[in-house]
Amino acid sequence: MDRVSRTLRAADMSRYASAFAARTTAKTRLPLDFSAASLRIVDRVVDGLRRGAGDPAGAAPILQELGAYVGEVIVRHAPARWVDFDDMTSEMFRQPVGVRTPDGRAWNPLGKVVNRFELGPGESAHELFLLVPRRPKPLPLSPGTADGRRLTAA
Repeated sequence: MDRVSRTLRAADMSRYASAFAARTTAKTRLPLDFSAASLRIVDRVVDGLRRGAGDPAGAAPILQELGAYVGEVIVRHAPARWVDFDDMTSEMFRQPVGVRTPDGRAWNPLGKVVNRFELGPGESAHELFLLVPRRPKPLPLSPGTADGRRLTAA
């Protein structure tokens, strides 16, 4: 499948993914709630598109939206942000935008969805999410302390 439209910009991706999720949830009742579990639904939707696709180019717009959704799930759960890829990275990933984590690694959620469509279940949006470092969960505070440490008498 050829590269997705160059009109995608990092600055627009959160809004684009949110609009897609709201529209799709209202229309299909799929629980696209930006949870990690919802990425399993994305994988199954892509599998369904793959089975029913006559013309792969016809699936490109929905794959783009699903990829944006996957990227937004990563952004919301990891210390990551949407970025516009430079020409070399864009050529390598065949996408104009992606997600970058603070360690400098670039992630390609739009490409992962396209790969699932083209190559099958060996590619997974949910598994991509599991590879991206996420924010550690805060430790619960102990009762009666401000920072979770027990106070002891000196």
